[in-house]
Parts: sequence; structure tokens; C-alpha cells
Amino acid sequence: MDFQLSKELLELRERVRNFICEEVIELENDPRAGAHGPSEDLRQELVARARAAGLLTPHASVEMGGMGLSHVAKAVVFEEAGYSWLGPTALNIHAPDEGNIHLMEEVATPAQKERWLRAQVAGKTRSCFAMTEPSPGAGADPSMLQTSARRDGDDYVISGTKWFITGADGASYAIVMARMEDGSATMFLTDMDRPGITLERNMDSMDRCFTGGHGVLRFDDVRVPAGDVLGEVGKGFRYAQIRLAPARLTHCMRWLGQARRAQDVALAYAAQRQAFGKPLAEHEGVGFMLADNDMDLQTSRLHIWHTAWMLDQGEKCNFESSRAKVVCSEAQWRVIDRCVQILGGQGVTGEAAVMRIFMDMRAFRIYDGPNETHRWSMARKLVAAHGKAAP
Repeated sequence: MDFQLSKELLELRERVRNFICEEVIELENDPRAGAHGPSEDLRQELVARARAAGLLTPHASVEMGGMGLSHVAKAVVFEEAGYSWLGPTALNIHAPDEGNIHLMEEVATPAQKERWLRAQVAGKTRSCFAMTEPSPGAGADPSMLQTSARRDGDDYVISGTKWFITGADGASYAIVMARMEDGSATMFLTDMDRPGITLERNMDSMDRCFTGGHGVLRFDDVRVPAGDVLGEVGKGFRYAQIRLAPARLTHCMRWLGQARRAQDVALAYAAQRQAFGKPLAEHEGVGFMLADNDMDLQTSRLHIWHTAWMLDQGEKCNFESSRAKVVCSEAQWRVIDRCVQILGGQGVTGEAAVMRIFMDMRAFRIYDGPNETHRWSMARKLVAAHGKAAP
């Protein structure tokens, strides 16, 4: 692959970088951002600023009102947006909406796109993706899906409970995964104000960067018209992979920006903070951590760009996206952890951005599949491939 970025992409990177520094970072401590993420009022202000800058929803197709970025271009832009924990919200590339937009573009009918997607691309609405369930339901193992859907005339009737549903509070519509009577899975589209849908509570969590927080949803005999099935009946697990493979990678992109921000903070601190007669950066213990951070950041970036390039070639990248997710989440976590150590007391207070990034990022090794699940899946594929190649 060619690692040279085009002149146009370099210019776009600079535009996003300047926008984040000049229009977004100043709002990071806005009181409208609470324990469950930015309020709708703050989100709308951020979206308005991105819209005015011509940077809103850059990953969506041109037809739907976006910029139609390639996966490699997204890697560049999303990293820059991720430099602030409010950046993805501003550009409308935050989770779960970014992944839902991608899935809707790939699978939804023209009528469904006009009803739900166009307003979302314009930043007017949000969505959520309802798959994860309390025990004994689906989590890392989606085959344990308990939420059910049965056909009743022209409708499907959905019943079950979902939790850890990011963005549920305030979402306009949901993509709901439910098990059919034959054991297959189907995705359904539903407005969130439909009778029978209840947001039971928002779950307290370490992170505060996702708009709408993480909710517990209950579906009590929710009637969904057959025309609101997303894609084909029985192909829900297949569509989940269409969504999750690139969505894992975009998490890596956004968090790379946050890790780079932490490194910048740590570098500035280590350069000016004196200890034992010289700047911290001149002590090997600190200098080595800064060097290790640089290597982890570049390792992450290379994994992201390589996998993004493969996606742009139309290749199936489930294995590569799993590998990138594990490598990046752990490398970026090491960067954040070292930055906390370098800053000392400053690193565990709100005096510096590093503590906030530390708390927001910890869950990255869990969501979109715990890293242990990805390792297990990769190992199975490696062993199977070895068996086929053996003489």
C-alpha cells in the first residue's frame, strides 16, 4: 500500500485539526456535558459548528449529504476529530451513529433511508444499536440472543431486554436485533417513541464521552411493521458483521486521536517540569516512556491504515479488524497509562485532560467484543488456516 496522503487529504486533515483546536476544545468543560455524555443542546451546538465548517458527517455518502470518504481518508479525519472527546460528536462520527450510518447505507431500502438516515446524516437525529443483553442473553457471544420477534399478521412483535445500549437516551430510532422462531436473527428498525419501548435507566459508567450514555431498554410486545425489517429476515448476524468490522476500526481511529492528545500533554509537562536538577524528560525513566508512547502510537496508526486500505480494496477484513482492535486498544491504553504516570498527581486529577481520557478509554478493550474474544476467534482461524496449508 502507498502511505503517501494526497494533497486534498492533507488539506482536509489540516481543516479538521484547526476546527478541533479552535471550535471544539473550548467546549470540553461546558456544564452541558454530564455523567451520561454531552446534552442534546451541546450536541446541537457542536454539530452546528461542524456544519458551518463543512465537516459534518464526512463518512456518509455524497448522495446522503456526506463527503463519501474512503476508509483510509476516514482514518486520517477520525484521528484528528478524536483529539478532543467532543470531536466525534461535533463531526457526527461518534459511536454508535457512525456504525449505524454505515450499516443503513449498505442494507436499508431507499424508503428507510429517507425516513431515518437522511435526518441522521444531517445531524438532526441520533440512533442506537440494541443487541447486548443481560445474562443469560447475548454479549460477547451473540448466539445467546434472547430478545424474540414473532410474526403477527403484517407486524412483528418484539419482546426482551437490552442493556449497555449506547446513545439510547435521546435516540430517535433503534436498530434492534431479535431472535426469530426458527432460531435465526433479524434486525428491525423502530422509532424510539413506539409503544412498548421503555428506557428503564441510564447505567453509571467510567466514560462520559458518548452522547446519551448507556441505557437499559425494555421491549414489551413492540409491534414493528414488516416493512421496517432492516435487510432480509434471518440475516441479522450477517449484517452485524457488515457493521462491526469497520466500526471496530473507527473506534481505533478516534481513540488514536485521544492517545495522541495525552502524549502531547505529557511531552509538554515533561519538558518543563523540573526534578532533581533537570527537566523530567531528561530522566531516562520518563524519556523511555515518551519513546514507548511514540512507538505505540505509530504501531496503532499503521494497523489502522493497513486495515482501512484493505477495506478500500473490497476485501473481507474480519480477521484484520479483530487484530487491529486488540493491538490498538492495548497500545493506546499503554500510552494513556504512561501519560498518567508521567504527570504524577496531575495525571489523576481533572487539572489535565489525561485523567478524563484515561477514564473514557478503559472500556475500549471490552466493547465491540472483549479483546479475549477476538484473540480466541483469531486463534481458531489461524489454526484452521495452518491445517489447510499443512502438507
